[in-house]
Amino acid sequence: MRKTALLAGLLVLAAAVPSPASASSGNDTLFRYAKDTWRSMAAMVDPATGIPSDKVTGDLKTRAKVTSPTNIGTYVWSTLTARDLRLIGSDEATARVGKVLDALERMERNTPTGQYYNWYDPATLQLVHTWPDNGDPVRLFASSVDNSWLATALMMVRTAVPRLSARAARLVTSMNFASYYDPVARPDAGTGLIRGGFWPEKPEGCSVESDYAGTGTKVWSTCHHYGAPAETRIAQYVGIALGQIPRESYFGPYRTFPDNGCDFGWQEQKPVGAWKTYLGVNVWEGTYGYRGMRFVPNWGGSMFEALMPDLVVPEAAWGPRSWGRNHPVFVKAQIEHGLREAKYGYWGFSPSNDPHGGYREYGVDPLGMDTPGYTSDEERTSTDPGYEGCRPAQPEPTAYGDGVVTPHASFLALPYARAQAMDNLAKIRKNFDAYGPGGFYDSVAVRSGAVSKWYLALDQGMAMAALGNVLTGGNLHRYFGGAGVEAKLRPVMQIEEWAVQGAPPAN
Repeated sequence: MRKTALLAGLLVLAAAVPSPASASSGNDTLFRYAKDTWRSMAAMVDPATGIPSDKVTGDLKTRAKVTSPTNIGTYVWSTLTARDLRLIGSDEATARVGKVLDALERMERNTPTGQYYNWYDPATLQLVHTWPDNGDPVRLFASSVDNSWLATALMMVRTAVPRLSARAARLVTSMNFASYYDPVARPDAGTGLIRGGFWPEKPEGCSVESDYAGTGTKVWSTCHHYGAPAETRIAQYVGIALGQIPRESYFGPYRTFPDNGCDFGWQEQKPVGAWKTYLGVNVWEGTYGYRGMRFVPNWGGSMFEALMPDLVVPEAAWGPRSWGRNHPVFVKAQIEHGLREAKYGYWGFSPSNDPHGGYREYGVDPLGMDTPGYTSDEERTSTDPGYEGCRPAQPEPTAYGDGVVTPHASFLALPYARAQAMDNLAKIRKNFDAYGPGGFYDSVAVRSGAVSKWYLALDQGMAMAALGNVLTGGNLHRYFGGAGVEAKLRPVMQIEEWAVQGAPPAN
């Protein structure tokens, strides 16, 4: 058994590591970005527990005092990427991941769902009950999306680190994602939806008392479900892959809300589409239009909503007539907005630190279903094309303000617009004080020149994953797809077809 495991590990590494020739054929810059980005990820880790913090200052000296399941997940897959790119050795990578598993086995979880709560102290592994910055109370909450990002990393470890496979498998299979699934959330479609999460104690505001998945444990779930195509779809992928929720639920979230009179007349624009049926589920296959393109939007119009799941699940390959068509058009639309509509000279809009303080959602308003949606500048300049018969159109903006771009958005775009993404990153680095000892800082306001000199585990983790997939030919995809995951997800994803249409390059 030991010889078999060792051989499997050597085969994984042999397939993972790019040859020296690949590094000298135009990838040198991406390797350098990966090396520096890994430095920021490593700086976030508490040496005693092996767990990353939420963020670290630009000088890599001061870590935040909280962390989340998502941060832990992004660090694990960044460690796998660092190993595969030979930034660290195999033994070091295994030791780092093993230390994370040690911590996860000790951290308090919800019983009996096995779900982790949102905030822990990375130095002590204790739950955070008081926010360190201001002393405000923190209510315990288990998030479907945060737990899913952690689960994706554990699922990768099952394949990528044979010595730790059994421990990772025990942890991930102990997490019951059926605890978030509401099977009657879409009676019109014949399937259910994932809820945002639950509290173990009744919170203020809206909540629904629930006995999740017949566990006999009373919790209070969020009133909202995830009913639009955003990064939240990762919870469906994980639940289906683990066999905990039905595969038909993949078709539960709206692609756009249907054109049904004014019932959905509040959405960003009137969609074009038709009803189709997949696996017995009724799906409105709608698209939005933007400057000659047709695409399936996400909730706010941001890059991470569109492409973060694609870091883990090879959506373009497994859904070639849906995501495979949509991702390049969405990237093209973000470029169109930044360079030609808003005329910032740069592009890449996604939730990130605000260069003037705090954290904010950024996106391209017309690419999202929400009204007014996420905006691309500090001034929150939005558009409203109206909805025929329900809402009048508003005048288009005459100008945009201080646009905020985040480098992780360009890294996410690498598989679909490599040359444009590398050019955008090069210009950001050249024209702003936007690059430090841990790679690109989190965001830049391109007209004022303000820079948020922080490194976030979420955003740097997305950059590492994107770089790893590009430079190794999709290692993280292969790791996630192992252990029978591809056999459960790919047949569902490949049957859907979207009427997506790209536009010719603008003059």
